[in-house]
Amino acid sequence: MNTIILSHSASITVIDYRCNATPADRPVAELHRNHSVSYVRRGSFGLRYRGKQHELVPGSVMIGCAGDEFCCTHEHHVCGDECLSFQFTPQCVESLGARESVWRAGALPPLAGLGMLGELGQAAAEGRSDVGLDEIGLLLAARFIALASGKQPATLPTTTQDRRRAVNAAMWITAHAHEDIGLDRIAIEAGMSPFHFLRLFSRALNVTPHQYLLRSRLRHAARLLADGRSVTDTAYDVGFNDLSNFVRTFHRAAGVSPKYFQRAARGERKIFQEKLDLI
Repeated sequence: MNTIILSHSASITVIDYRCNATPADRPVAELHRNHSVSYVRRGSFGLRYRGKQHELVPGSVMIGCAGDEFCCTHEHHVCGDECLSFQFTPQCVESLGARESVWRAGALPPLAGLGMLGELGQAAAEGRSDVGLDEIGLLLAARFIALASGKQPATLPTTTQDRRRAVNAAMWITAHAHEDIGLDRIAIEAGMSPFHFLRLFSRALNVTPHQYLLRSRLRHAARLLADGRSVTDTAYDVGFNDLSNFVRTFHRAAGVSPKYFQRAARGERKIFQEKLDLI
């Protein structure tokens, strides 16, 4: 089993699991260390849990309940499997508000609502989405809980106080966008759990906190590039810890690379005109 930690915060850890087990390998009993939701993106495996046998294929979701024993089998498929797993702390699980019995569902079959969020999570893991991995984990957990319990989350009206808290949070993000901040820290500043803050902020401003953070950094980057700051200095000054990630994210947002953007800022209008001609 190859394990890669993609993201870690005080509430959620996101792990990329890649298993190469074959039908010849003997199944081994394991324990769920945390409550978790794991999206199967490739391959298949069997799950023995609480006296039931589940078969998971691409699009299926494995549910983990901390402390419970389970066993994975690989008798039907020889190519192994890959999962994107979201692991939640007890405090985060409590904020989600589901009964323990819901977390003992074992697995859910491929469902459109879960599959789309799972693929969004994979896109975020590969740098192809502006939504944060921790945000997707919370959304995936909330969706799973709604499906497993048969209760759809209530659509709450956005109050004046909600909008004020969201705006204040957005202003705080703008002021601190160059720092290494994430959903947990922003939620603490707002005085809420990450899950409830994510719902409030997204409902009030129609954008997730991570999307707003990323776009704040990109706006600042555009100003610095237009003023002649180097691409490398700009990336680190606005809060990106990886230059290639900055270049990729900027290009996806602006339609041109940071260097081309600088050239356009110096008066080479044909760069953007060429883009417009393609539309």
